[in-house]
This record gives sequence, C-alpha cells and structure tokens, in this order.
Amino acid sequence: MNETDLHHTNPRDYSTISPSARALLLMKGHTDVPFAREAASLLLYPNRFEPDYANPDFKFWARVLHFEKRYKNINQLLWETSVHNILEICSGFSFRGLEALQKPGIHYIDTDLPGIITLKKSLIPALQTTSPAPGSRLEIVSMNALDQQQVQYTSSHFHTGPVNFVNEGLLMYLDNHEKEHLCQIIRSILQKRGGYWITGDIYIKNKHERVSKQLDDQLNNFFEEHRITEKMFDSFEEAELFFNKVGFEIDKEARTDISQLSSMPWLQQHATEAQLLKLQKAGRLQTTWRLKPIP
Repeated sequence: MNETDLHHTNPRDYSTISPSARALLLMKGHTDVPFAREAASLLLYPNRFEPDYANPDFKFWARVLHFEKRYKNINQLLWETSVHNILEICSGFSFRGLEALQKPGIHYIDTDLPGIITLKKSLIPALQTTSPAPGSRLEIVSMNALDQQQVQYTSSHFHTGPVNFVNEGLLMYLDNHEKEHLCQIIRSILQKRGGYWITGDIYIKNKHERVSKQLDDQLNNFFEEHRITEKMFDSFEEAELFFNKVGFEIDKEARTDISQLSSMPWLQQHATEAQLLKLQKAGRLQTTWRLKPIP
C-alpha cells in the first residue's frame, strides 16, 4: 500500500500531535537530559523557564522520571551498537542529535513534520555552542514517517553502512494498520542496509489506564483526545508477537537503574512511603526494545 492509499483509507492530521512534544520538553527541563532545559527556555522566550523543584505533586515527578528513563534507555541501546548512521523519526523537541555530535564519525538525521522542524531549526544555533566531533554531522529535515518515499529518500542521505532508526513517542498515536505500515517501511531499509530499530514505545494499555485515571491535566486530556491508550499494546507478550508478525525480533531490552536518574531525588522528596510502594507495585508501564529484522 502506498502513502496515498493509506491517507485515503484513514486521513489524519498528524500535525496535531505537536502539543505533546512541547509538554514533554518542559518536563524534561526538570532533568539533566542534554539541551532540554536550554531548549525549554528558548521555547518560552521572552518568558523564563524555571524548573519547579518545589512542586509537591508526586504524579508530576513520577511522569518526569518516566520520560527521563525512556530517553536514557534509548541512548543505552543506541550507543551499545557500532552503527554511525542514525535516523530519528518524529523526534519532537528532543535534541539527541545535538548530543550525538559529541561522538566522532556520527551522521545523525533528525526528522519530524514541517511545523516542528521549522521551529527546531531556529533553536539549534543557540543550543549548538561547541563544534561537532571529527567526522560528525547533523541534518534536521522534514519527513512524514508514514510516507515510504520520504523515508527512503531521507535514509539515502547516508552514503554507506548500516542505519539505526530511533523513536520515542510515536507508536501510541498510530492504529495497528499504521503501525504495520511503519514497520514495513523501516524493515525494508534495514534488510538492505543492516542496523537496528530502537523504540521506546512499548506501552501496555491496562497499566496506562490505571495511571491516567488518576491524572487530570492538559497532557492527559491531550492523550484522551487522541485515544492514545486504546492504541497501546495489551501486554508485552502481545507487543512481541506483533513485531514478530511484521518481521522483527527483539535484540535487547533496555535496563536502567532508576536510582541514578537525575529526577529520582525530587520524586523521593515529594512522595510518601505509600506512594513509592504503590509505584513499585504497579510494575512496568513501558519498556524500550532494540529490534532487528528477522532473516
């Protein structure tokens, strides 16, 4: 199925997803995720961005911890590989590409829809205060991840060698048909070039529902508007079966010591023992996988 057929059967305005990218950046501004605080300040200019470490809301800090963990889990799986070509899809206001420039020989392509990319490009000069490591370069380009021709063209910017695809915060916006289409696009490129797909979007439906019912804020209302929960996986086992069906297998699952995350002290400071115990008993809401095509 080509992109015209896909939009004909299920036309959607994907640009409406961008408010969540802004909210996510402001949360990451409370962590040590590279460039997050500086980008949040630029995004709010002329107003100042001041991290609210006095915020007593336990649920807020649980969320901040979750998104910091997801970001760093992706980094863990990404930098364990020797692949130097990286294509991040629907990156939002993540600046992993700038962080990657600190490593030598990296060609990083950062992509999203035009509105986000235009704004992101305007922020880069103020954020990039040091020269890239030798042989490294960053491209920031507009790309629809569900447009096969666009993805193939963008990936052709890499001259030689395998490619790592990276994403966080995309699959939960897509229905099964769209997920399968995206998988087919990525798999076709990885089969030809080699490399991995690292995704932080393995979310479990029933666990997220229990958490979201306790939240009543702009971000959660946005999730409800886009019916995000119902597009999540029923279980980790169901998610693995889904990827197996479309030709992927799990190469590795990320593991992070949350006690080392920068937002953990603030969560502990504002949580009761009962809240921490409840969070521990809730189990995993999400995980991050490095996938590879099944031969």
